[in-house]
Amino acid sequence: MTEWVPDGEQQRQAAARVEDSRAPPLGPDALKDLVARIHAWGRELGFGAIGIADIDVSAASDRLREWLAAGRHGEMSYMARHAHLRADPSRLLPGAARVIAARLDYLPASTDPNWIERETARLAQGEAATISVYARGRDYHKVLRQRLQQLAARIVDAVGPIGYRVCTDSAPVFEVELARKSGIGWRGKHTLLLSPDAGSVFFLGEILTDLPLPVDAPSSEHCGTCARCIDACPTGAITAPYALDARRCISYLTIEHPGSIPELLRPLIGNRIYGCDDCQLACPWNKFARVSALPDFDVRHGLDTALLIELFAWTEAQFEARHAGSAIRRIGHERWLRNIAVALGNGPRSAAVIDALRARAHHVSALVREHVDWALARHGN
Repeated sequence: MTEWVPDGEQQRQAAARVEDSRAPPLGPDALKDLVARIHAWGRELGFGAIGIADIDVSAASDRLREWLAAGRHGEMSYMARHAHLRADPSRLLPGAARVIAARLDYLPASTDPNWIERETARLAQGEAATISVYARGRDYHKVLRQRLQQLAARIVDAVGPIGYRVCTDSAPVFEVELARKSGIGWRGKHTLLLSPDAGSVFFLGEILTDLPLPVDAPSSEHCGTCARCIDACPTGAITAPYALDARRCISYLTIEHPGSIPELLRPLIGNRIYGCDDCQLACPWNKFARVSALPDFDVRHGLDTALLIELFAWTEAQFEARHAGSAIRRIGHERWLRNIAVALGNGPRSAAVIDALRARAHHVSALVREHVDWALARHGN
């Protein structure tokens, strides 16, 4: 989850679309036909599924208030600042009546059919750098936003001017709740959306619109008594079914958390340097995960086979260049080194590891030095 920062020009254009447009007076049959075309266009644009729902998210809003009150959002203060926007999507698009939710699968085209076993085995290789599968290619925000914009443009071409707004997870919307209501899937016990034909290995995006489209029926739940995702969480961040404490989540700690990683949690992070896929690897529904139809999510710079020492040696310039267009670039070189230092401290001791850590022992960043010192201490230095 990234903080939503309004873009001035984007906001101006969105406001202009709403002010200058009115939803066309389409009858029930025309709207039904339009929905069929939206589904077809979605498939053409590479989406794995499309669903339509109303924008009532009151149930999710209540859960969010409780979550925030318990402080489980950690230092993601924007979650509290934007809570009122999440509770009422019409604040993002005046006159909003529906949401068109979309699923975009992200497994790279080169993914091994036994990818779950392969990824699980890599977690046991202490010298290997483990990066969440979704982040190994191009930044999904850009890919998803462009595809949703193309879908919205096709709708406008078909029916004329409408009020609409494209959202990715950088906008304050209840993505999982809206996708659940639209029938794309159900909320898993790990809090991610699950689809019966794609597991949870996908991104979600939305188009808010003032078109009164007929809605799809929500999906039924299919987790049953299974609790594998809860049992698999290395840090116990999934405190109960459907309940996540971000402060313990490795994805939060390695991506969103800006400061020192709590010492008690560092050993539990293992060799995970950006995100964590453990709950997804444990979920039996992900045997149905689908390979992406787009090349954007293909692995870059060998991030699926890289070693910790190799990545720890990257200079800031190399980090910026090699992660250009990647979601990873957002954390910056300092957090990158912080995360890898922890992973090196958790891995096997060797002369090469000690030398690599010592080379960063006098880094300009106190944050990096702290985690390097901890890693060296773990190896008896």
